[in-house]
Amino acid sequence: MTTAPLIDRIYEAAFIPELWAGVLDNLAVGSGSVSGSILIFRGLDTPPLYRSTPLTEPSLHAFTTTDQWRESRRVPFLFPDAIAGKLSHFFYARDLMPPDELEEDTVERNLRRLGLGEQITTVISMPTGEVASFTLEREANQGRHLSSAVAHLDSIRPHLARSALISARLRLERAVATVTALDAIGLPAAILSAGGRVLTSNSLLEGMATIFLPAAFGGLAIADAPANRLFRDAVAGIGSDNRSVVRSIPIRPAGDRMPMVIHVLPVRRAAQDIFSGADLLVVATEMKTDGSLPAPRLLAALFDLTPSEARLAVALAAGKPLRQAALEMGIGFGSARTYLSRIFSKTGTNQQSQLVALLKSTQPMLP
Repeated sequence: MTTAPLIDRIYEAAFIPELWAGVLDNLAVGSGSVSGSILIFRGLDTPPLYRSTPLTEPSLHAFTTTDQWRESRRVPFLFPDAIAGKLSHFFYARDLMPPDELEEDTVERNLRRLGLGEQITTVISMPTGEVASFTLEREANQGRHLSSAVAHLDSIRPHLARSALISARLRLERAVATVTALDAIGLPAAILSAGGRVLTSNSLLEGMATIFLPAAFGGLAIADAPANRLFRDAVAGIGSDNRSVVRSIPIRPAGDRMPMVIHVLPVRRAAQDIFSGADLLVVATEMKTDGSLPAPRLLAALFDLTPSEARLAVALAAGKPLRQAALEMGIGFGSARTYLSRIFSKTGTNQQSQLVALLKSTQPMLP
């Protein structure tokens, strides 16, 4: 499956969680894996919710309905790093866990019983408190995933993160109606048509009149001018094949208001049966200034930057010249210029001064 249809199916599964099995199967096939899963953790004292491909479904059912999730050495080991933003890519937990911890891990034992070997995973810490994990497993004799497969998984990780945010808020349950779904999400949210006309919104969004403004022809605008420009671009691009359009937008703090991020998600395929006439969902989340979201991770989440692009962006936001930033990162100046070009595209800027001004607008969100 090519990337564009797969991304559409990822966003479709956000509202129809029984479709996650098919999405995970596509991810497995595309990465040379034989199984996959999504788990939603609401804390270390509550069993996770999950969806899975058939091979690992019985194992995950046992994992979540018995004490296996409590006994797992893997879950508490990964949580602190996820919350600290150190796992902003697909990785192998085996590389991070001490051998004795790995030997006692219930997940590792289950994988061995199923004849599975390397498990690649990504852990996504939600601004609303939940943690989502995506895993993909290969057969025991297959070795590790190809580097090209890992790079592809990393490239679609931002879409998985945004879709998982909605799945987590809906507790992996199917959205049954527009108003009910917006209330169940529990965040300021609105449903828009492809032209940007507001079809419906919940009371949480309607109560944020200092941030969300009415626009011509029933549209929606953001009071913060730089954010509104990115928002317009996202709305205009959501129906196109341009998957690089910025879809997570920072809102600067004002007065007592915390900094926020506006997420723009496409409503795709069968999800349009739930949201009649809808083409996109707009959701707002607050960004806490408690140090739990380090700068590189936050910028990666906001603008879909790769880890290297995020590190370069942070260096530029700190006032370092491009050449100095490249030297400190251990990359060539030409590579840094290439990264900068990609950052321009993803942030909707075209000059380094504009980029730095935008990045500095997110500084109150950073520890």
